[in-house]
Amino acid sequence: MSDDVIIQVRGLCNRFGSNSVHENLDLDVRRGEILGIVGGSGTGKSVLLRSIVGLMRPSAGEVNLFGQDLLRLPARARAALERRIGVLFQQGALFSSLTVLENIALPLVEHAGLSRREAQYLAAVKLALTGLPSHAGGLYPADLSGGMIKRAALARALALDPDILFLDEPTAGLDPIGAAAFDQLLLTLRNAFKLTVFLVTHDLDTLYTVCDRVAVLSQKKVLVVDTLAEVEKNEDAWIQDYFHGPRGRAAALAQERLHPQ
Repeated sequence: MSDDVIIQVRGLCNRFGSNSVHENLDLDVRRGEILGIVGGSGTGKSVLLRSIVGLMRPSAGEVNLFGQDLLRLPARARAALERRIGVLFQQGALFSSLTVLENIALPLVEHAGLSRREAQYLAAVKLALTGLPSHAGGLYPADLSGGMIKRAALARALALDPDILFLDEPTAGLDPIGAAAFDQLLLTLRNAFKLTVFLVTHDLDTLYTVCDRVAVLSQKKVLVVDTLAEVEKNEDAWIQDYFHGPRGRAAALAQERLHPQ
């Protein structure tokens, strides 16, 4: 495994009864990059994410994080490795009975062994990093807008200073202004903290704005992984419809206007 590769997936298979989602899927994620994961409905984008972070055991194959096989590590070593990753789930997955600050502080208490006071201080720092006002820390998830939930969930994902961020549809449900602001925040955080980002998304604007490379899931595997400019050239019908349809052309044009050659 190259020093440049921080996540390595080999021969991954995910089967649910007679339904096969992935068969012999291979993927490398490079240190410091933002990799976008796209694919049609049912191609297993979220399943792939959950397999890599250890939330579900694949039917076959290997998943290596930081050069270690996550599935074969003893419990203590696995727990230490899992502290180096942060996950933002589709709906935020915040605990409804806890305030925002308590949600962010929870992993600091449970996994870093900090006192409640120390954890809440650091949680306030993470909250500020994501652009939420300090008063948001005292609110409950039910009191938050969609955009605020995404940022609060991102703050929790950043709580333990991870090396890798896993984001599952982070801009889904956001208005265009909120989604664009989240994209810029993600770029700022990646550059400031040298993060590696595994980003499941269907948002074309996000792909064009933040991703260094894009992996397309199709035919139960990674059909192609490359820069957007190269992926767009692939003759696969879904890729052509996705990137060269009306929305794809609009997203590409908007990016060209922002960054003219």
